[in-house]
Amino acid sequence: MQYLLKGVAPISFLAICLGVAYVMMATKPEPFRRPPAGETMTVRAKRMSSQDFQVVIPSQGIIQARTQSTLIPRVNGEVIWISDSFRSGGFFKQDEPLVRIDPSDYETALSTAEARLLAAEASLELASLTHQRNQEVIKENLIPRAELDLSAANLKVAQSDVQSAQAALGRARRDLERTTIKAPFDGRVLTKSVDIGQGVAPGNQLAEIFATDYAEIRLPLRNDQLDYITLPEAGNLNTGSKSIMLPEVRITGKYGTQDANWIGQVVRTQSAYDARSRELFVIAQIDAPFERESDEDLPLKLNQYVGAEIQGHRLEEVYVIPRSALRNHDEVIIIGADGTISRRSVKVIWKQGEDIVINEGIADNELLCLTPMLFAADGTTVIPWVEGEAPPTALDDPQVKQQGKPDGAADKKGSHQNKGKDS
Repeated sequence: MQYLLKGVAPISFLAICLGVAYVMMATKPEPFRRPPAGETMTVRAKRMSSQDFQVVIPSQGIIQARTQSTLIPRVNGEVIWISDSFRSGGFFKQDEPLVRIDPSDYETALSTAEARLLAAEASLELASLTHQRNQEVIKENLIPRAELDLSAANLKVAQSDVQSAQAALGRARRDLERTTIKAPFDGRVLTKSVDIGQGVAPGNQLAEIFATDYAEIRLPLRNDQLDYITLPEAGNLNTGSKSIMLPEVRITGKYGTQDANWIGQVVRTQSAYDARSRELFVIAQIDAPFERESDEDLPLKLNQYVGAEIQGHRLEEVYVIPRSALRNHDEVIIIGADGTISRRSVKVIWKQGEDIVINEGIADNELLCLTPMLFAADGTTVIPWVEGEAPPTALDDPQVKQQGKPDGAADKKGSHQNKGKDS
């Protein structure tokens, strides 16, 4: 009996499962069927009109100082004082004292040079009087000719001694002045390498400094971008009586999480293409980049990576379309007056962000199809929904216009009239 139950139970369970599956399949709901789309589809369109377009050439680079120098002493000695401005990041003005070297030895050298000059001048005065006296007495033959020649030679030696003493005095004064190292321009300290108590000598580096009057940035331009910008060259900065306008550059960067903007100009063009990238670099200059008129102005930093937008030519009477409307690199879809589409080749002269600039292949008042239609054949009828115009209705469909009102509209009206009469 147990063996019989063991055989019947699985078969019964399987039969029940099959029955349940059959009932579920027999009673399943019908799937929703989407009604087929009409033959005429509505598409977004744009009515074309020519316009002027400002070319903006994107680039990028790193901020550099136009003038950067190494501060080096020209005399030996111990540093006895440094300015409060002589710190990394400190600002200073032209001719402002930055570092002082112990001047004791140079003051002594100056005194020695002054004494030597006095002695040389006294010797010169004596030699001059002696030679003048000899010139008088030689006329009376009171002295030999050789004595006159000797006094003349002594006079020249005395004159040379004075000149040598004057040169030594000048050098001593310059060395004493050089114990105070002054700023060569308005600038800022990049790095400092010396402090009070250190001994320095000519050739030792005291600091790296840079001028704050201008900052520069090298911007690469591709060869295909050069047709749309006039670059400053030595030969065209002053053409006749009219000088060219330097292209403006809008520079953008990040300071922390904040966006910062600066305005500059392209002032130079490098004389050769870059050997590796085959790009031409131009130099943009930012005037007074470190001045802040208010606390809201964000500072500019050296070696900061920034983006740049260079103002190029202004294109006249061109057509601007969205990048999504361009197909196969040089093809657009035009909607005719009868609502049919046709593919047309165009001449693309510039691409900027999401804008495509075209100067051939499109005419004013033509409708450009903006809706993607990858497989629609030429001659397909569509209903254009034009930007800035009233949206289309069902009556705009050419097929509906031929049929008149939608089916059932007249019957529905007639049924209401008959119902009224019957009542």
